[in-house]
Amino acid sequence: MSERRTQILEAAVRVIAQDGVRGLRIEKLATAAEVSPALIYYHFKDRAGILRAALEHINHRAQSYTDTPATDPRTQLEHMLLRELQDTSEVRETSIAWGELRASAAFNPDLRDPLRTTTEAWNTDVESLIREARDLGTVAATVDATDSAERLTALVEGLSERWHSGSLDLTRARQLLTGAIELELR
Repeated sequence: MSERRTQILEAAVRVIAQDGVRGLRIEKLATAAEVSPALIYYHFKDRAGILRAALEHINHRAQSYTDTPATDPRTQLEHMLLRELQDTSEVRETSIAWGELRASAAFNPDLRDPLRTTTEAWNTDVESLIREARDLGTVAATVDATDSAERLTALVEGLSERWHSGSLDLTRARQLLTGAIELELR
């Protein structure tokens, strides 16, 4: 990916996190990215293209801070999920922008398929780790990996939203997630 395209996508994530999807205007994005509006159209064609690319960029950002080398799949799973709840500007911005895109998909059908695809990929990653841990005996044999993955990723999103909105502090959010992982995996 070109440096300019990355610069624009980083700015798009910032603008979405601060002003929501509805607040993402080409002129505002151009100012935030310190580029011309024409350059944005060159790279993304239209606003819908920017939103799709921003969603993909958010997914890559999240993977960069949640990928964790661990000696066993259960520990890797726990670290992956808990790293979604970190008090760093990158994690906060990524998580808030993700939530804004998810909320906007209710009114913007163009976002639904890419959002569904990204969510399914995340669920699949979590499900794979649960299956691996189950095969190694560090997760109960009765655990349904598909259902557990869906519940855990949905919980992370909900806890993240509550934390970012001030309804829950980070320590409590992490405690609740740790407890839920333990309950899910028995």
